[in-house]
Amino acid sequence: MLTAVKLEKTYRRHAVQVRVLNGLDLEVQTGEFLSIVGASGSGKSTLLHLIGTLDTPDTGRVLLDGKRIDNLPSRDRDRLRNRTFGYIFQFYHLLPELNAVDNVLMPAYIGHSVLTWWQTRRQWRRRAEELLELVGLKHRLKHRPRELSGGEMQRTAIARALLMDPRVLLADEPTGNLDTEAGSEIVRLLRDINHNKGVTIVMVTHNMEIVSATDRVVRMVGGVVTDDTPAPRQSFQPRLAAV
Repeated sequence: MLTAVKLEKTYRRHAVQVRVLNGLDLEVQTGEFLSIVGASGSGKSTLLHLIGTLDTPDTGRVLLDGKRIDNLPSRDRDRLRNRTFGYIFQFYHLLPELNAVDNVLMPAYIGHSVLTWWQTRRQWRRRAEELLELVGLKHRLKHRPRELSGGEMQRTAIARALLMDPRVLLADEPTGNLDTEAGSEIVRLLRDINHNKGVTIVMVTHNMEIVSATDRVVRMVGGVVTDDTPAPRQSFQPRLAAV
C-alpha cells in the first residue's frame, strides 16, 4: 500500500548539516499495524513525516498504491493529508479554546467550503459525537482540553484522526506523554481500530513494551532499516466490539 524507495533527508541549520535518512527502503502492507522503533535521532519521525507528505525527501520516492505522492502539487498533498491520512501526535495538538467535539470536527472544517460545511454540519457533528463515544469519551463531549486527562486528550486526538475515515493512521509516539496504564489503553484502542475497521497503522515508538500489539516491527539505526520482523505477540486483546 505504502512504499518508501531510497529516501534521503538532510536537515540544515546554518552551517551544520544533519543527515537523517540514508537511502531508506520500506513497504507497508494494506491493513497491517506496523511499529517503527529506534533510538532518538535514528530518523523514525522523519520517515513518518515523509510517508504522510508532511515533509518532502531530498531524494527518493514515496508511493501510495503504486503512485508517487511526495512530488504531487501542494493542493493534492493537502487533500491526501485531509482525506487519506490521519495523524496522531505525542503532544495532541488540540485547540484549547474548543471543546472535544469541536476539536474532532477540525478536519471537516478545513476540508469543506463554508457552504458545504453549513449544509452538512449536523451530519459531521453526529459523526464526531459517535467517534468520541467510540473512544470512551461520551461523557466528555463539551469538555475543553484543560479539563481532560492526558489519556482523554489523546483519545480525542484519535477521534479527530478518524473523522474523515482515513485509510492510514500515522501515530508519532502516541503514548509518549502518558503513564503505563493510559499508554496501554491507547495502544489497545489503536489495535481495535486496526482489527475492526481495517485501517492501516504506522506507529513510531521508543517503548518496546507496546509493540506486541502490532503485526510487525521495523528497527531503524542511522537512517536505515536494520531489522524487519514480526512483532512478539503477547496479551493485547481488542476491547471494543465494533468500530
